[in-house]
Amino acid sequence: MLRQFRLVFNTVKTHFQQVEKRAGLGGAQVWALSVVRDRPGIGVNDLARALDVKQPTASNLVKALLEQDLIEVRKSGRDGRAVMLHIRPAGTGVLRRAPGPFTGVLPEALSTLDPATLDRLEQDLAELIKVLGADERGANIPLSQM
Repeated sequence: MLRQFRLVFNTVKTHFQQVEKRAGLGGAQVWALSVVRDRPGIGVNDLARALDVKQPTASNLVKALLEQDLIEVRKSGRDGRAVMLHIRPAGTGVLRRAPGPFTGVLPEALSTLDPATLDRLEQDLAELIKVLGADERGANIPLSQM
């Protein structure tokens, strides 16, 4: 079983290394960039929900993408405080170079499993997490940043 965990972790790690090598960005940034491309005008809070991360993590991703001129922020609303994120041409170019899936290989693989398998896996992993005494805060860290 330990061998199976190694295979999963090494597959995930290899994918993120390939993403970074080909796209020049980390996996979480590529995923965020793809969400901004697919949902023009998305706000930071909605981006955080789409990535299943906390808002400060999404804000940090946005800041990094802005610094590289891959996305732009447009103000909206009466007071101009609401921000809408849009991909820039350089961001589109990064996504063309990045190997998919943008969400990562593990979420993609999990999405192909049938509901009964996912339920069993979730229950079994919950038991393992309990035995490990894992810190729940780790659940909000993108795999590409581990």
